[in-house]
Amino acid sequence: MSGTVTGALAVVVARDGRLPVGAAEAAAEAAGHVVVVGSGSEAAARALPGATSVRWAETGPGLQPAALAAALTPVVAAVALVILPASPDGRDLAPRLAAATDRPLVARVLEASVRAGADGAPRVRVRVGRVDDRVLVPVEVHGPAVVTLAAGGRATGHPAGSPDAVVEPLVLGPLREAHDAELVELLAPDLHTMDLADATRVVAGGAGLVAGLDDTRATGVFALLVRVAAGLGGSAGATRVATDAGWTGYERQIGTTGVTVDPDLYVALGVSGAAQHTGGIGTPRHVVSVNTDPSCPMTAMADLGLVTDAGALLAELARRLDVADDREAARA
Repeated sequence: MSGTVTGALAVVVARDGRLPVGAAEAAAEAAGHVVVVGSGSEAAARALPGATSVRWAETGPGLQPAALAAALTPVVAAVALVILPASPDGRDLAPRLAAATDRPLVARVLEASVRAGADGAPRVRVRVGRVDDRVLVPVEVHGPAVVTLAAGGRATGHPAGSPDAVVEPLVLGPLREAHDAELVELLAPDLHTMDLADATRVVAGGAGLVAGLDDTRATGVFALLVRVAAGLGGSAGATRVATDAGWTGYERQIGTTGVTVDPDLYVALGVSGAAQHTGGIGTPRHVVSVNTDPSCPMTAMADLGLVTDAGALLAELARRLDVADDREAARA
């Protein structure tokens, strides 16, 4: 590769002006240097926390990873370390970008840095998590690399964005026809089954939601939680206690060993607020806690704390939202 290759750059794909989970962490890992592409990219660029220098390019709805990787190749050519958040779009674009730039890809790293070797060539050092991220494995790449960064691994800037950041447009070449799937229609996600990481509203249930119920009735309550969350325009989440007990699926587990979310609204029903859980909720704009314990950590961090029975509140929400409650077995 000709020319001097130094430094780090984060590449973030926005959708309708919304940043993916992990965008702020990728920006921080790249020392604030970011390129934002996708739809609504200018608004997303201006809202990005931890950024110092942001360039944005509007590339329209949907993701064309092969065409976008080709267009980004000259932008990242002089950058030794390219960092993408390990979001669905980031995981799609990263291998294409690695192939287009003839660089190795290191997936789901927890930290990454770049330095010059004795020969002046860049050395990319990363740590990759194993065994639920309890073991960190060091990896060194001799030369430039592309990495995807796991969310939840480091502190970020203020969620309102960086007022002193330099934000300017980036002119990309045309997205030429490539080996991408043809976009026929863009469908809104099904709130009952959508990826939690993409949800703007999350309603989560913990052990306190089903206190005193057996496993059969508790499973019924969490099934109702999914429908109530959808009725509120959101998606249902759960604590590790709930998923380990089998009351709901592991894909709904939020926390350091589950999914990392970053919604606008987070409603916690019967969630005590253990560090392993709150470590995965990102920086929601509003938090509502419903718990019988007014001193629990979740209520302490909430904008609004309701000291009441979470199960009874869920049933009342179902009634007011006209959500079918067919969980006869879950009723005491």
